[in-house]
Amino acid sequence: MSTVMNDKKMPEPRNGVDTPTLLATINVVAGQPELAKFRFRATNTWQQGTHSRTRIDAFSGAGGDHQHQSEFVYGGDHPAVLVGGDNAPTPVEFLLHALASCLTAGIGNIAAVRGVTLHEVESTIEGDLDLRGLLGLSDEVRNGYQAMRVDFRIKGDAPEEKLVQIVEQSRKRSAVYDVFTNGIPVSITVNGK
Repeated sequence: MSTVMNDKKMPEPRNGVDTPTLLATINVVAGQPELAKFRFRATNTWQQGTHSRTRIDAFSGAGGDHQHQSEFVYGGDHPAVLVGGDNAPTPVEFLLHALASCLTAGIGNIAAVRGVTLHEVESTIEGDLDLRGLLGLSDEVRNGYQAMRVDFRIKGDAPEEKLVQIVEQSRKRSAVYDVFTNGIPVSITVNGK
């Protein structure tokens, strides 16, 4: 269902997405590209052993600094089998979460803009990691994931072919997928006392 505005049909909110605001945001950024520059940040504090806590509460973008509505705190740890306290997911498990949630957010937005009502979106994501690299046992084995697989199960009021196209567009526009598949430069500084 759409609303007619100035002889053009404006999509109505769908799937919990404020579609008119999403499209208006895209138009504003298209006309003012400087608003597209964002910087996200997190602060991590070591607790003990392999356990740490990360706080996320502010970011910059759209021409200013912003606070999240609440502070988010996430723990990171290793399981006992990897000499940790199992107080939280491993950092590499958060990468699975990051990819799955980024792709799912894209699916919700894209489906809404295309007029597709979603009934269910669920994914299972797996990543294969060989510890010999990060344990320093082999210089021929990479430290991180060697491969990932994402399996989506989607139900909506569109044919399967259209749902597949929505997932593909989400993959093409996913910031997290882009980081995984293209890599980025990462700089590290140390300020000791």
